[in-house]
Amino acid sequence: MPRRNPFNQHRIPKDVILMAVRWYCRYPLSYRDVRDLLAEQGITVDAATIYRWVQKFGPEIRKRAHGRHRSWRGLQWHVDETYVRVNGRWCYLWRAVDQRGQLIDFRLTARRNASAARAFMRQASETVRFYHPMTIITDKAHSYAKVIEEMNFGNGPDDRNRHVDRKHLNNKIEADHAALKQLLRPKRDFRKMTSATNTLKGIETHQAIKKGHFANNEPGVLNEAAFVANLFKAAA
Repeated sequence: MPRRNPFNQHRIPKDVILMAVRWYCRYPLSYRDVRDLLAEQGITVDAATIYRWVQKFGPEIRKRAHGRHRSWRGLQWHVDETYVRVNGRWCYLWRAVDQRGQLIDFRLTARRNASAARAFMRQASETVRFYHPMTIITDKAHSYAKVIEEMNFGNGPDDRNRHVDRKHLNNKIEADHAALKQLLRPKRDFRKMTSATNTLKGIETHQAIKKGHFANNEPGVLNEAAFVANLFKAAA
């Protein structure tokens, strides 16, 4: 069954829509910045329209990239959480990368507790499918130790996840957090958890594309644009 064309009922050409979404997700720009850049090209749209494009096509790009171009993820995970402001409150963005800096997954939650850690680790395990980690590096938060012990329950010695709780060994994901926060700074606060999650799906995916972390994905700005365009090749 052919996939529904996501560009139906959009008056703006799909190339312009994908370019606007990529600019917002790839660079430290606000919606107004993207609006002004499009205006320089003779394309008039308002910032609210660009917001709706990001909300719709950010998750769609992520789904297509992971569905068709998922690459192998390493067996050593670096797991940590950082802060994102949503509707005036600090929320928790759980993230995991492998030893090469490739993003495993992320999850945005209102609380930082064992339930949130458990939900994130379950989600990350489902994302990588058969490539479950051999080593998980975290800080000394008790929630991680509890959840990893639950993951190991019933496993033999050869199948257990080795847990290393040394903060100084987690510099890889700390640096990745810093790069993400620098990108988010001009975008201001999110209004809702749903819109924050949808926006982060687009941002995290475009950053992975930038780093060449998908199969058939070569680094370089022109290659990034071509990779995104090819995800929608079948769409008229």
